Amino acid sequence: MAQADQVSDAPQQSERGPVPARATLFDVALRAGVSRSTASRALTGRGYAAPEVKERVRKAAEELGYVPDANARGLKARRTATVGLLVSDLRNPFYAEVAAGAGGVLRQEGYTIVLVDDAGSDVEEMAAARTFLAMRVAGVLLTPVSKAASQFVLRHGVPVVEIDRQFCRGECDAVLVDNVTAARELTRHLLELGHRRITMVVDEIDWTSSAGRAKGYRQALVQAGRPVGDEAILCCGFDQARIEKEVAALLSSRRRPTAVFAANNLVAAAVWRQAKALGLRIPEDLSFVAFDDSPWMSMVEPGITTAGQPAAELGARAATVLLSRIAKPGRPRTTRLDCPLIMRGSTARPARRTRQTRPT
Repeated sequence: MAQADQVSDAPQQSERGPVPARATLFDVALRAGVSRSTASRALTGRGYAAPEVKERVRKAAEELGYVPDANARGLKARRTATVGLLVSDLRNPFYAEVAAGAGGVLRQEGYTIVLVDDAGSDVEEMAAARTFLAMRVAGVLLTPVSKAASQFVLRHGVPVVEIDRQFCRGECDAVLVDNVTAARELTRHLLELGHRRITMVVDEIDWTSSAGRAKGYRQALVQAGRPVGDEAILCCGFDQARIEKEVAALLSSRRRPTAVFAANNLVAAAVWRQAKALGLRIPEDLSFVAFDDSPWMSMVEPGITTAGQPAAELGARAATVLLSRIAKPGRPRTTRLDCPLIMRGSTARPARRTRQTRPT
């Protein structure tokens, strides 16, 4: 019977001798025949080393599989080439796009990214902030759910950039979208079609993103001379079952709205599902607009008219701002990106309801 393969702890061999299990800078210097300080200069580029020495040290490092100790470098420099990236829900395509945009910029500049999903919890957000500081990150990007984490990181002298939502205006940089203008234009579009019973459906209006959309929605109604009643905005909270239930109740009510404005992509998905479940035709029975241009909104029939958030650009711009703050501290600034309106087939003039007449 053949014997099973065994894993050996003995050092690996190369043409120039044994290879240590975990090579150190000292091992690299010994292999290259130079001092430790010379090997360091050759590998980091900080300080002079002759070209032939650099090449010899590089080959030695490659043969040994040498990887620099980031923790040791961080202790010496007090910061590592690492950035903490904290988002609210990676299952949501918006946050995934933000992370991808930021990651592309940071990797290009040689930074390692530590990505954490706090699930929209302020407790988890603070735990992540503490972890980032323990890792000696150079900076933090986050889509905040409270001001506590941003302020905590800032107190330790680490630059912070808030993305999408802003809690610490004037304390740190922020990269946002122009929620007010985009929401006002979407609502104005519905008003120009003749809709008078328009309801905005939103999970909450405490964060600056949703608050801005609600503000733009109200502005359009006021400018059109329309009253803004208590029923104008339906706040459903974050629980998905509750959102589905309240949207179903709204769309099945006797005086249901002729148009719905979903304030984000998750709420929009609930509106679409419940409208279909109730047999409502879009746009014949219900006009429908939404914030966020998730991929599904262009795949359904009819496509959904939306305000498209440039999520990847948000992340990339925030990363660029953070890198500039790491290089040179300065006065915090707020950057706002435009949200283009994407017109599709989910809106139309409201259907006329025929009056029932009594027979004579």
